[in-house]
Amino acid sequence: MRQISFDLVGPIGSKATLGLVVLQADETLEQDFRRLFPDREIALYVSRIPSGDELTTDSIAAMKADLPRAAQLLPRAARFDAVGYGCTSGTTLIGADAVARMVRQGVETAMVTDPLSAALAALKVLGIERLGLVTPYVASIAAPVGDAFAAAGFSLGQTLTFGEEVEARVARIAPASIKAAARAAAKGAEAVFLSCTNLRTLDLIDDLEAELGVPVLSSNQVLAWHMASATTAPLAADAPGRLLKIAQHKTA
Repeated sequence: MRQISFDLVGPIGSKATLGLVVLQADETLEQDFRRLFPDREIALYVSRIPSGDELTTDSIAAMKADLPRAAQLLPRAARFDAVGYGCTSGTTLIGADAVARMVRQGVETAMVTDPLSAALAALKVLGIERLGLVTPYVASIAAPVGDAFAAAGFSLGQTLTFGEEVEARVARIAPASIKAAARAAAKGAEAVFLSCTNLRTLDLIDDLEAELGVPVLSSNQVLAWHMASATTAPLAADAPGRLLKIAQHKTA
């Protein structure tokens, strides 16, 4: 066998390198991100974290130990511009600052974010004060999400939950059911937030905004927006929602 010389080139992510820590049971977030960031010059790396068949306060607490290890499984040679932790309710119970510390224990990155932090930032950009909320989970998981928005100074109007506790069923909730919940949540609200990275909302946002006349945000949408805003990663031209149209206008 003859050994030959070789040259090295730069990393795959010449425009940006993004990382995601996704719940093991989540079927939606990774798919949405590959649609929202289609540019071939964006490197997107995904690690999974054990989440259990049911999302409970105990299973979320267990993520505290697993989160640094999940972040550590991202490619060590990659230079990450941003890493997102993909769990809205998990962030509310663990705390955004604690999530960021845990992620940084496992990976070096210029930015750490999560759907809750991203949603709060998006609401401020849009000038929203009163929010309608839709979440799929049981009250013990859903209530802290609403509490987090209230603690950040936002007024909550209608808060609706599907009361689901089996994680695998969340990605199967029908679009018509999500739309009906959004309509109810929009009453008296300046915007609607569809919480949960596993909820399949991306294809519903534009239609709902046209019907309801208010911004409609989702966990995956705001997380992508927040990571794009902090990096040079361009969003897809057809990325849905007023929020992402603002982001595209600023970078055009």
